[in-house]
Amino acid sequence: MILVTGGTGFVGSHLLERLVQSSVAVRCLVRPRPVPRRLPEGVQEAFGDLARSQGIEEALAGVETVIHLAGVTKALRPDDYYAGNTRATENLARALSRRAIRLVHVSSLAAVGPSPDGTPIDEDAEPRPLTHYGKSKREAERSVREFVPGAVIVRPPVVYGPRDTDVFQILKSISNGLVLEISGGERWFSAIYVRDLVDGLLAAARVPKAAGRTYFLAHPKPVSWSQLSQAAARIMARQPRVVRVPFPVARAVAYGAELWARIRRKPGILSRDKVLEARCRWWICDPRRAAADLGFQAQTPLEVGLASTLAWYKEAGWLQY
Repeated sequence: MILVTGGTGFVGSHLLERLVQSSVAVRCLVRPRPVPRRLPEGVQEAFGDLARSQGIEEALAGVETVIHLAGVTKALRPDDYYAGNTRATENLARALSRRAIRLVHVSSLAAVGPSPDGTPIDEDAEPRPLTHYGKSKREAERSVREFVPGAVIVRPPVVYGPRDTDVFQILKSISNGLVLEISGGERWFSAIYVRDLVDGLLAAARVPKAAGRTYFLAHPKPVSWSQLSQAAARIMARQPRVVRVPFPVARAVAYGAELWARIRRKPGILSRDKVLEARCRWWICDPRRAAADLGFQAQTPLEVGLASTLAWYKEAGWLQY
């Protein structure tokens, strides 16, 4: 039995589908809601709240592996990151410390920070997270190592694919004929297509020698934001206008977006922390350890992954092109 946390999210929904297709017994930890969440047929439901340490013991009954995806990627207040990422993970790790259960903890490249000089960073690099999101994910990693030393920690970079709502905002802007960039030159990043990431997570759960190790799961070829924009524009047959915004202006706009989000009581993708991350030149990582230990290498190049992603958005009615 595999327990998945965060199974109703973007990556989690793809993971649950793969497990069900593979006839693996799977349970999903979800928070109680007035309107039940829809899970793939065959997935057991367990109700609980990691941040409040509720329902964890019951969810772990009969479980051999936990893939911990649940977390907070955007928030109204800094403490929301630490509640949803750090404290929730610590509560889960404490419960697992008393059990012989394999844990695959999904962290983020943000827990380490960007490359300072354009050299892809590896798993032994000194973590220097920039934002509350990155710092909360780094603190979560510390809790995992303290309470579950044999856990496997994986750090994806940018994840894209069908059902994603974050990279979607960029693609939607391109579809509407506009590319927004922060001034200061080209910026590069590592990325991974969501179905490749699922392959990597399952390899991390399966391979014995991965115990106690940390891995970057990413396509081996970094891409630039202009390459992403150009590839998406080609697929959608668009010729978008590129507008470069000075960093102070972008930061001011992000501050306004934060205020609007607080008024609406709904966090948005744009914030000063996100602008700070976007300003960095090299969010790139080295995935060779995963290839050596797990036999895993992301196979989907950007153009192929984008074409599949955009086709899904079009079919779902999210984009028209």
